[in-house]
Amino acid sequence: MDTRENELDRKLTILRARLREYGSVLIAFSGGVDSTFLLKVAVDELGSAAMAVTARSATYPSREFHEAESLAQSMGARWVVIESDELDVPGFRENPPDRCYYCKGSLFGDLLRIARENRVAVVCDGSNADDLSDHRPGRRAAAELGVRSPLAEIGLTKTDIRALSRRLGLPTWDKPAFACLASRFPYGQRITESALDAVDRAEAALHEFGFGQVRVRVHGPVARIEVEPDQVRRAVEKRQKIVSALKACGYHYVTLDLEGYRTGSLNELLPDAPP
Repeated sequence: MDTRENELDRKLTILRARLREYGSVLIAFSGGVDSTFLLKVAVDELGSAAMAVTARSATYPSREFHEAESLAQSMGARWVVIESDELDVPGFRENPPDRCYYCKGSLFGDLLRIARENRVAVVCDGSNADDLSDHRPGRRAAAELGVRSPLAEIGLTKTDIRALSRRLGLPTWDKPAFACLASRFPYGQRITESALDAVDRAEAALHEFGFGQVRVRVHGPVARIEVEPDQVRRAVEKRQKIVSALKACGYHYVTLDLEGYRTGSLNELLPDAPP
């Protein structure tokens, strides 16, 4: 076995042991690559003492909710759905750079309450080691409220998690990354329910055209599309269908970002963003 596999084995062993030490866990479950992997290992180690909670809201793509439901059922997880309305959280609609702090603070507060009601020892999220170097105000909320991030604490990167997910037979091992729909708006641009719905419909249309990793970033009346760099040419070839579909969502102008998809591209506008 090569060094890479040995390192993955070591991290997985530590994760299994840590979850057993917790005794019982409540996992903030989105159905993404990270939280699905964490839930799978938790269910393997703790059985019914592992609980998954998914918050359904306007910022959560509808297709992702249905995938989360299917994944939780396939793992035999103890799964609970709560309704969340981030738009009612003070400071969220105005979309400041620390928007995620307010959102996560509200969400984690709900999860801690559910954990207490169910006598669950530890609340966890799926943050990984790569998240520690990105602009993630929600990490501050997690630290303040005592929410654990075992994947990040152990040093599991997104690449590690994908490799281990594949080993465990999880269908999410190659799933495109996704983030809450509020991340599609430049900081300071007010977020509304209708704007979130338009983004959800626009990205769903791009998925139907066969694009996996996509973002529709909204700049007022302009929709700026990000696809994987090797899919830019294909997007140009399908431009008429794409323009028609996105204008039907309410956008006046439809543009294609030639730089392609990258995580948190709107963070590039922050004063302390790297050049």
